[in-house]
Amino acid sequence: MDKDTYSMKTGTTTIGVKCNDGIVLGADRRATADYLIADKRANKIHKINDNLVLTIAGSVSDAQLLIKTIKAELKLLELQMGRKPSLRESANLLATIVYYNIRNFSALPSITHFLIAGKDNTGFYLYDLYPDGSLSEVKDFTSSGSGSVMAFGVLETLYKEGISSEEGIELVKKSLKAAMERDIATGNGIQIVTITDKGIETKLDKELSLDI
Repeated sequence: MDKDTYSMKTGTTTIGVKCNDGIVLGADRRATADYLIADKRANKIHKINDNLVLTIAGSVSDAQLLIKTIKAELKLLELQMGRKPSLRESANLLATIVYYNIRNFSALPSITHFLIAGKDNTGFYLYDLYPDGSLSEVKDFTSSGSGSVMAFGVLETLYKEGISSEEGIELVKKSLKAAMERDIATGNGIQIVTITDKGIETKLDKELSLDI
């Protein structure tokens, strides 16, 4: 990238919602470097393979490198095992990489936070992978980034067990809007992706601009 990505932070709000027919992921499009909006079209939802998607928060350069690494490692693991890794195996592999990254001495420590979502032959799964490498399975919803406090308020109030992915999309929209209203590092657009029996689908990718 032309930008000094080492100094860029996604700031961000990312959201994952478990639904009765799949998972909904959402994120804003703003990346910041201190008080500067460094990128208004940052992509924070990344397809890793045909059954796994993740969202990123934290240092952009570290997240980009980890995405390249996990894609390669999962492909290698698939060749070694003769089958696609399960979602739990994939999530644990990335968690291990994150764990070792943050514990390696560096003048610029690796700080990344991922939400991992996908489907295998046992069902749909949503994981929260914290910057320290700890991994937890999410049964309802979660959020990461600087705007997560606002997003959690909406999610806690409006989420209902057994909601459909269509209802999940609307819930993610409302949660991202709440974060954009109050968090200066969240904004410029919305991305929403679903993981269902139909596969991985982008449901919304909209840039937001100021009308003058």
